[in-house]
Amino acid sequence: MRRTIFMSMLLWVVCAVTCMAQMQDPVHFKSELKQISGTEAEIVFTATIDEGWHVYSTDLPDGGPISATFNVDKIEGAELVGKLTPVGNEENKFDQMFQMQVRFFEHNAQFVQKLKITGATFTVEGYMQYGACNDQNCLPPTDVNFSFSGKGDATAAAPAAESKKDEPATEAAVAGTDVTAAETGDAPAASDSTAVAAASAVSGDSDFWAPVIDELNAFDNHTESSDRSWLYVFFAGFLGGLIALFTPCVWPIIPMTVSFFLKRSGDKKKGIRDAWTYGASIVVIYVVLGLAITLIFGASALNSLSTNAIFNLFFFLLLVVFAASFFGAFEITLPSSWSTAVDSKAEKAGGLLGIFLMAFTLSLVSFSCTGPIIGFLLVEVSTTGSIVAPAIGMLGFAIALALPFTLFAMFPSWLKSMPKSGGWMNVVKVVLGFIELAFALKFLSVADMAYGWRLLDRETFLALWIALFGLLGIYLLGKIKFPHDDDNDKVSVPRFFLALISISFAIYMVPGLWGAPLKAVSAFAPPSSTQDFNLYKAEEVHAKFTNFDEGMKYAKEVGKPVMVDFTGWGCVNCREMESKVWIDPTVREIMNDDYILISLYVDEKEKLPERITVEENGQTRILRTVGDKWSYLQRVKFGSNAQPFYVLLDNEGKPLNGSYSHDEDVDKYIEFLQKGLENYNKSK
Repeated sequence: MRRTIFMSMLLWVVCAVTCMAQMQDPVHFKSELKQISGTEAEIVFTATIDEGWHVYSTDLPDGGPISATFNVDKIEGAELVGKLTPVGNEENKFDQMFQMQVRFFEHNAQFVQKLKITGATFTVEGYMQYGACNDQNCLPPTDVNFSFSGKGDATAAAPAAESKKDEPATEAAVAGTDVTAAETGDAPAASDSTAVAAASAVSGDSDFWAPVIDELNAFDNHTESSDRSWLYVFFAGFLGGLIALFTPCVWPIIPMTVSFFLKRSGDKKKGIRDAWTYGASIVVIYVVLGLAITLIFGASALNSLSTNAIFNLFFFLLLVVFAASFFGAFEITLPSSWSTAVDSKAEKAGGLLGIFLMAFTLSLVSFSCTGPIIGFLLVEVSTTGSIVAPAIGMLGFAIALALPFTLFAMFPSWLKSMPKSGGWMNVVKVVLGFIELAFALKFLSVADMAYGWRLLDRETFLALWIALFGLLGIYLLGKIKFPHDDDNDKVSVPRFFLALISISFAIYMVPGLWGAPLKAVSAFAPPSSTQDFNLYKAEEVHAKFTNFDEGMKYAKEVGKPVMVDFTGWGCVNCREMESKVWIDPTVREIMNDDYILISLYVDEKEKLPERITVEENGQTRILRTVGDKWSYLQRVKFGSNAQPFYVLLDNEGKPLNGSYSHDEDVDKYIEFLQKGLENYNKSK
């Protein structure tokens, strides 16, 4: 009972944190002045980067992500030597979305700007700007402000750099060489009163800029989404367990095991108790397996599996091996000595321990059939990014696997109605082989896009799926035979209907070869942008405004709700949402007809007419560009600083629904939009 209460409280805390924690602070920069001699100095920027995030390097091509740059506001008694230089372990990889090589740092980064000292004293003030992303979000262009001064003398020994303590304007920047989150723009939002005053200074109209962080967090979209995800994982595991029951390694064992328990005890109640214990042992064994997966990989690794090219390539090969095993090329078995040793210990132990060891023996003996199903399940649930997904998936799998042992023990007469073992079980294995091979292509597609091989573009992927599901239908009709199939030429009615479904699905995908959207497989196939020959010309969603205040005023005039899209020119995940979600006809219609779309680019480089100085969390921040202004709006009004970030507002600037980030589930996005419309109509 205590454990249940503890787990409930833990899950509640996790959900609450997920809902409330919008601001992200994944990169921490320090800046320092290193004076090498009386004529040479270096400004060094050093960063520690959270797991899963990366900071982009310098001099990246146009059209790519945000490069690190060194910007000077004031320089006296010194001059720059060369450009900002990256130092350390720099990664260089092809980015499929940008179609270019990008360079970036993980875990740690360092940038150095050299100075030549030309006067007796020198002062340099400015900021370094950088971009950072993970697999889900990107930060807006972020500034690391600095202000340093020192003494220069060509004949003197290298003096230590010192801050100009008699100048209050630079004291804070020099005294705190550890650039805090407030200085880099990653700080939490300011208080309501401070934010309103600052917003008035920035926009001239504070009504639309009033913070709505509490109202936004009051919506429980994040918690519901997490619950739905865990429910999906549980039922996916449960379905996998049901499928495993009908394999040749498990189905024949059920009547033998149940009969053993009933005969061994001579007491029906004790036999039922032993069967329940046996089923509970199966659940414990597989849940422990799921927890072990989490412990081995770690939370951060599981979160990155969905986009990591090496892991996806490994999963592809793993599923191909599993599929070949199901087709009958070979059997994946554990050493027989393992099961023999466990079985002998079970006989000696007796009691509850003996029953547990019997359940462990079942796990080992049935591995050749359940292993590929478990492997496929763990691959799928690991890529959901949830650290508890493997355990939840294994819980569903184990309950389905253990259920018949307990039910048949309670109702022994049901054993007589069990279908007899036969060739139909091999058909189940072969069908699973086709399905695993189809899903293997999904993981190969991720690796293909990450490395830029272009071996598996959308039409190639669809052609392979059409072939696989077409062949599956032909197999079910008995026209293809594998090594373990029997020679019976008759096709049962269930096999005929399964063949009909499989062949129909293959025909459904054929128009996709010419660019049809194929919503049913959009989550698995590569994006339409990889298709070379596309006859489908989809309309696009275009923002009506790129200025927040102008868009809000127009929406109020025409009486329509607003969708604010915080995005960036260098935001990869923003482009993915636009190309995979916004292109959906239903999404496109709702966004174009029912909302006023305002897209705000937080990395827009256009200079503001005048620099604006604002106070944020007791720190002074300078807004230099239009992008700085929109990034500031996102922080002070919505308490968030990552892109993509979508929020629905009424004509007074109040939220109509919870926020939405990078999630390519089209149905979920439609629900997000429709819920906002419902709340807007209710508020009229």
